[in-house]
Amino acid sequence: MQQWRVLFSGYQTGAMNMAVDEGIALAVAAGEAPPTVRFYGWKPACLSLGYAQRAEEVDWDECRARGIDVVRRPTGGRAILHDREVTYSIIAREDDPLVSGTILESYLKISRGLLLGLQKLGIPAEIVSHKDLDKLGTAACFDSPSFYEMTVGGRKAVGSAQTRKNGIVLQHGSIIRDMDADTLFAVLSFPSEEVRDRLKDGFRRKACSLEEAAGRGLSDAEVIEAVSAGFAAAFGVELASGELSRRETALARELAESKYGNEEFTRKR
Repeated sequence: MQQWRVLFSGYQTGAMNMAVDEGIALAVAAGEAPPTVRFYGWKPACLSLGYAQRAEEVDWDECRARGIDVVRRPTGGRAILHDREVTYSIIAREDDPLVSGTILESYLKISRGLLLGLQKLGIPAEIVSHKDLDKLGTAACFDSPSFYEMTVGGRKAVGSAQTRKNGIVLQHGSIIRDMDADTLFAVLSFPSEEVRDRLKDGFRRKACSLEEAAGRGLSDAEVIEAVSAGFAAAFGVELASGELSRRETALARELAESKYGNEEFTRKR
């Protein structure tokens, strides 16, 4: 049975979280690290923007006033408020059959693991198919499901995004335990308060937290255990607990300082 590394790297800033994901990807590309499933949290809360998302969609003053970080992801998509959630990342070579194929084929393979994980929590999740897609909504990621993402009762429950570089697949996603739509829409920019309120109401109808779907409270540890088991079962691999190497740690610190913690980079789109 193939063995992958699994690690929980704790609660870190937005810049360090994105830097660690990229640092692992660079190490895997260089043959210095195995395929990796990583789980992490955010401290303080952080608004992450998709790689090509316009910085003008963020209310920067409101973010500062609320003590919310802003970071730009290496992946696409729209804004996500990371707070009461577990975030996963999967990093493997592009030619690994467990994640290979087109982006949509790769999404489906990873989503099967997420599906099994959510089902282990007693959540009646489903994988979105092409015909289920709604039109794009607001600047917020959870406003509408993308291809092969998790929904519960037609409402989006997990938001994922993927990038490929140096022969590596990097996909990470937000598994929201408890969704705070008020804060999310407070730190995004809208032409008027009327538009903000209208779009926020629509968002609430389209998005769903895990605790709402499960009808009970969930701990980060419980979510990580279930989703880890889901990935292991879907991929048919053994997940071996590991840690970041010195090389990965050094790469992450360098990237956090020079790239993801650089406001010019964050605002560049």
